[in-house]
Amino acid sequence: MSKTITPDEAGSDYRRVGRAIRFLAEHYIDQPSLDDAAGVAGLSPFHFQRVFSRYVGVSPKSFVGHLTLGHAKRGLQAGASVLDAALDAGLSGPSRLHDLCLKIEAMTPGDYARGGEGLAIDFGFHDCPFGIALLMATDKGVCGLAFGDEGEEQEMLDDMMARWPRAQFHEEARRTAMLVKQIFAATPDSAPVGLHLLGTPWQIKVWQALLAIPQGKVTTYRTIAEKIDAAKASRAVGTAVGRNPISWLIPCHRVLGSDGALHGYHWGLPRKRAMLAVEAARMERAA
Repeated sequence: MSKTITPDEAGSDYRRVGRAIRFLAEHYIDQPSLDDAAGVAGLSPFHFQRVFSRYVGVSPKSFVGHLTLGHAKRGLQAGASVLDAALDAGLSGPSRLHDLCLKIEAMTPGDYARGGEGLAIDFGFHDCPFGIALLMATDKGVCGLAFGDEGEEQEMLDDMMARWPRAQFHEEARRTAMLVKQIFAATPDSAPVGLHLLGTPWQIKVWQALLAIPQGKVTTYRTIAEKIDAAKASRAVGTAVGRNPISWLIPCHRVLGSDGALHGYHWGLPRKRAMLAVEAARMERAA
């Protein structure tokens, strides 16, 4: 019989894996060994191998193997063609992402203009494979997902709260913990995850285009601009991508420069590199 993992144990393991992911994302060029990564996580190599594979879905060696830009550059053309098909099919219905079924609802322009006045937002901080996750949710679904490191919690909260200055915020970690568990579980729950997009009409249009980028694929700012009939608005698209409040679920980390290079990421470039590597490794494993 397999051992049941308690929330405290899962949180502790997430912290260890998160430290290892940051280390590998920063030092992958040096091809760090299993012993090196295990030491950062504070575990024996054998235990680290098992814990990392359980929570990330791939082995540390496979993860390091995908921490390059080669797979991203090769995937640009394929990613763009898949994006074409997804956008042509429309985005009004449920979308699948990371094997999660997402139910999407957008805030009205008037609600956004009022700065979220009258809106109740629950929030909580939780361990996840990419460090500390700040999850925020309205009664309609997840409206915010931010990432940081230990000690940055207040900075993350201030950043997200400033986006909807008139909303009412309540710390409800018990509710948000359930959503985090569903989002980052190795075997995703089949129940749909609701997303509540809180932004300007232009931002929401760009975020919907991001939702059409399949896992394991990448695209460019220019391609997104072209597909939303704004071919000359790559800079404005980049700004909207940078304001995406629901990182990971709305995959702004899958957008690269036209040359295939990684550009800035609101929650840190090493985290963007790690997210792409996790997805690429998972896709190869599933193939």
